[in-house]
Amino acid sequence: MKGETVKIVVLDGHTLNPGDNPWDEVARFGELAVHDRTPSELISERCRDAQIVLTNKTPLSAQTLSGLPELKLICVLATGYNVVDLESSARLGIPVVNVPEYGSLSVAQHAIALLLELTNRVALYDAMVKRGEWSRSRDFTLLREPLTELAGKSLGLVGLGRIGGRVAAIARALGMEILAHNPRHHSAPEGVPVQWLALDELFSRADVVSLHCPLTADNEGLVNGARLSLMQSHALLVNTARGGLVREPDLADALNRGVIAGAALDVSAQEPIAPDSPLLSARNCIITPHIAWATLAARRRLMATTARNIEAFLSGAAQNVVNGL
Repeated sequence: MKGETVKIVVLDGHTLNPGDNPWDEVARFGELAVHDRTPSELISERCRDAQIVLTNKTPLSAQTLSGLPELKLICVLATGYNVVDLESSARLGIPVVNVPEYGSLSVAQHAIALLLELTNRVALYDAMVKRGEWSRSRDFTLLREPLTELAGKSLGLVGLGRIGGRVAAIARALGMEILAHNPRHHSAPEGVPVQWLALDELFSRADVVSLHCPLTADNEGLVNGARLSLMQSHALLVNTARGGLVREPDLADALNRGVIAGAALDVSAQEPIAPDSPLLSARNCIITPHIAWATLAARRRLMATTARNIEAFLSGAAQNVVNGL
């Protein structure tokens, strides 16, 4: 590719740059075409002459890749890379690179924000005040829904990697006891005591369970009716990982029957969430639209690392390769 103009195509750039995170760092490497979104029927056409393709959630299947003879590099604008057929890309000699670390701080902050919303009900009380309920109250404190102090409570982390470790450190600062399950390794953040438990024991003991693991074929639906039934009736569930970790009808049923006290989710099995999802009407279920990763600081780090990934590839020393090339 030396000496030739490199054609770079972004298939779904809107979430990374909705207007506040310019593509300049990427554009300096060649001729850049940015598409906010790409429907499935246009993927092949838009990638046809590209040497480098950037995608976040737009899939690149084996069939699509086989029809792109000019393609030399795929950059995933995320940590997860299941949108690309890794076997086919490896067979075709196309490296797939990702951004392994950019949003840990932001996602951990959002997980704690969701937990605090469940325990302190800030939005609910704000709405009550603005409806005039405090103005009409006979008391200086208007207490309608119970509030929960987190100090002394236990937080069960399913996954204790970069994000889970950050959550553990913040929760420890709030006075919480940290329980964790991590099938691959037992490494805790410095200064944070952790009790390592089997998965079912963690669900049965924790006052709060927070999910911070990747979605795999082995753990899809790990939060199901049987596991929810192990939880204490006052327990809370937080999910900022992947929607497929949770069987949503089971969670809705558990919330509505009072099996657990509440849930807060930033992800759903189908995204955007299905309009008939049972979680939308479930009792005490807070849902945000997959925004934990999307602070400007995190998106700028993602953009910068993507640019470094392209630069490394063009220099002959590809980095963050996930398909073995």
